[in-house]
Amino acid sequence: MQLQAIQKGRFTYLWEDNHSLIEQVILSCIKDRKIVDEGHKLLVQGEAVSSLYLVESGRVSMGVTARNGRVFQLGTLECESQLFGEMEFFTGYTCQMDIIALEAIEIAVIDGVLLQQALQLHPHLSLFFASAIAIDYQDTVEIFTRRMLYPIAYNIAYDIYHQHLDDLPVDGFGKHYLEAERFGTSDRVYRRAVKELENLGLISKQKHTIQIENIDALKKYVEQE
Repeated sequence: MQLQAIQKGRFTYLWEDNHSLIEQVILSCIKDRKIVDEGHKLLVQGEAVSSLYLVESGRVSMGVTARNGRVFQLGTLECESQLFGEMEFFTGYTCQMDIIALEAIEIAVIDGVLLQQALQLHPHLSLFFASAIAIDYQDTVEIFTRRMLYPIAYNIAYDIYHQHLDDLPVDGFGKHYLEAERFGTSDRVYRRAVKELENLGLISKQKHTIQIENIDALKKYVEQE
């Protein structure tokens, strides 16, 4: 979730009026700041979470590894005052995803005990967390559901089209094998699906990038499915 005024949802007006207080409360719970290197795991799948992490800027990736070794990448995120560990803070569950720095970034470590005490003093701020978590939850479930219910080619086409619209909650990767993991498949199947879209005249593959060849046809393909 972002430590910024929420621009959608039932309680949008409250965050615009109370954003400075929300920010003040969160910042008062910071117990440490440090710079971590590329590849550092802010949160580790399966481990208990005692602290939350605030990343004001920098890119991270989010992914899940199954017991059979298969990997699903949710995607990458260019952080803008992004808070991680908030769901585990409320549930007490172990971490569901690896959150990995894709570059050297500065993180602020937020003490969970201090945050709990702060929310007890300002209980209405829990509404901010509830709203932000609910939005992130629905965005994530939508991604997982679409990946499960639609073919790989459709998911790739959907992603390319909505990248064009710039309305996706997370971004992709520059490497093929990571993009394949983002669509829950192998590199070979991913390449075959991209080729299918090329044969339909929707896109073209140019070195390490994919270009839209016919935006109207791509839109029609995505909406008709």
